[in-house]
Amino acid sequence: MKALWLFVHFAGLAFWIGGGIAAMCVAKVVRRDDRGSQQTVARAQSAIVRKVIAPGAVLVVLSGLVLTLRMMNAFETGMSHWLMTMQGAGLLGALLTLIVSLPAAGRIGRTDPEAEPETFDALRKRLAIVGSISGVLAWIALIAGVVYRTGF
Repeated sequence: MKALWLFVHFAGLAFWIGGGIAAMCVAKVVRRDDRGSQQTVARAQSAIVRKVIAPGAVLVVLSGLVLTLRMMNAFETGMSHWLMTMQGAGLLGALLTLIVSLPAAGRIGRTDPEAEPETFDALRKRLAIVGSISGVLAWIALIAGVVYRTGF
């Protein structure tokens, strides 16, 4: 059963980080294009956040919670600093994704960049900043998990 939860945990992390990289690359390519194409890309980014990144973050947190509870039931003594770093960074990054990025992504997908350019640009900037912070936290969690598992 532990192998299944680890698979769910790693799959969620792949969705979260992979979706974030995909959204970032798409945004970078279209940044200087006309407003019409920016709206199309914004809808695509909105779908990436709603259908790939957010579910990945939820999978990571839920499976991480299950794995932590299983570990606590195994009466392991003490928690590693790396494990706590992984848990803290992962939880904080997932919360940022779900509380800030998800609503902003939904809103930017419905915003017309030609009719509301200020709102569109503000939402795009918010997604870029929060997505970057959340992505860095996901990478920190990944690295801390690798260090914890390999025993560096």
